[in-house]
Amino acid sequence: MTEQNVHVAFDPIRCEKADTLLEQGVPCYPHGFDRTATVSEIRARFESIGHEPATEQTTLAGRLYTVRNHGRTVFADLGDETGRIQLYVRKNDLGDEVFTRFVEYVDRGDIIGVTGRPFRTRVGELSIWVDGLCLLCKSLTDLPEKFHGLKDTEKRYRQRYLDLVMNDRVRETFRVRSRIVSFIRSFLADRGFLEFETPTLQPVYGGANARPFTTRHHYLEQTLFLRIAPELYLKRLVVGGFERVFEISKNFRNEDIDSSHNPEFTMVEVYEAYRDYHQMMDLTEVLISSLVETVNGSNLLVSGEKTLDFSRPWRRMTMEDAVRELAGIDVLSRSVEELGRIAAEHRIPDWSAATNQREFLVLFFEFFVEDRLVQPTFIYDFPVENSPLAKRHREKDGFTERFELFIDGMELANGFSELNDPRDQLERLLAQDRRRLEGDLEAQMIDYDFINALALGMPPTGGVGIGIDRLVMLLTGHTSIKEVILFPQMRTAPEPGSDQE
Repeated sequence: MTEQNVHVAFDPIRCEKADTLLEQGVPCYPHGFDRTATVSEIRARFESIGHEPATEQTTLAGRLYTVRNHGRTVFADLGDETGRIQLYVRKNDLGDEVFTRFVEYVDRGDIIGVTGRPFRTRVGELSIWVDGLCLLCKSLTDLPEKFHGLKDTEKRYRQRYLDLVMNDRVRETFRVRSRIVSFIRSFLADRGFLEFETPTLQPVYGGANARPFTTRHHYLEQTLFLRIAPELYLKRLVVGGFERVFEISKNFRNEDIDSSHNPEFTMVEVYEAYRDYHQMMDLTEVLISSLVETVNGSNLLVSGEKTLDFSRPWRRMTMEDAVRELAGIDVLSRSVEELGRIAAEHRIPDWSAATNQREFLVLFFEFFVEDRLVQPTFIYDFPVENSPLAKRHREKDGFTERFELFIDGMELANGFSELNDPRDQLERLLAQDRRRLEGDLEAQMIDYDFINALALGMPPTGGVGIGIDRLVMLLTGHTSIKEVILFPQMRTAPEPGSDQE
């Protein structure tokens, strides 16, 4: 065994079985198999069949989940992507050689192809009366114990392929995820939006406040960054004359990992010329409410002990009103000293860095209010200090036309009336860059090419970004983002036998 496969989990008994089959001239890994039906198709077609086997033969393939040997008869459960069905295998039908080979050399986890006739057993279970069988893939590792399945959470995330094999609910979660992405893409395309792909490797990161991942391109001899957002490139497209654009993109942020954050995540970002943040709230509301009704079958979605109502219209509150109503604090009428005392009394983290009422407003909103926003609620009018890409408010000095959508205490969307004044944008990015140089790891760089694009002229534009992973969490009832990302980021597992295992 070479150094590279010392830790490969081959089962020696299964390897011996594979070798024996090969010696007998039986292929363990044939190149293909012509099946005529899936399990779900068989269930639909033969729903009304009785105990007498059908005259029609059917051919299907899948993985063996259980094998129950009763001597000259074997009952087994075969599963494909669409479901599971029982197999009824008799020695009299297959003959001694094939039946003996099946009993002695085929195990749970192997992938097989069978030909047979559907019927119902005397207890009413739809089954396949098998008269032909072949091995399609010999599994060289055991499945988890059949009665308890795969329960180890860390193993489920590290070996998602095994998790998908063993857990029907996991497969259903990712079916729903695929439907959600398809719905979003169709929804936007039907409204005249064009989908584009913008760079994942960027010479300047921007579009959000986040710490980037850094890499080096050896041929160009320059540092590049994995994108934290596609925003600045999509706005370049609006400058170039595309008035409705979107991208479903992987973004990368070098941040903490918790139940709602993964360093690699998926968003859809949407921009539309001649719109503002009110109209982007409208678009977001229609998109998500339509999505919920399509995927869930109703505007009412049960989430734990709560029932979320996605019927329109949704509630909209300014950040100032939300803090006044839900925290009982009229922030803008209090002095900075009073606000500091309130923050200290409640032990709000990092409150001492706040220097004005608007910064305290954000702190109080995050600490007192976010978790209480259960039903779909838009919070709008954010301070300019933490909204460097949003247009200044047309009426409120020191604020921007920015909104966030909260559902069940979780932020799902973030949108603006996009800043298109190049001088104002340059000033704000210069302020961000000063913070970056002073040690703020999440402050943005200056993208001078983006400023030059704005200088050419970008029409009034509305934009919104919606977190797809969190949408999937919401619609599948999961409370951890790892459950809705196929291969979530995790610390490298220690090698077997090491001190860290």
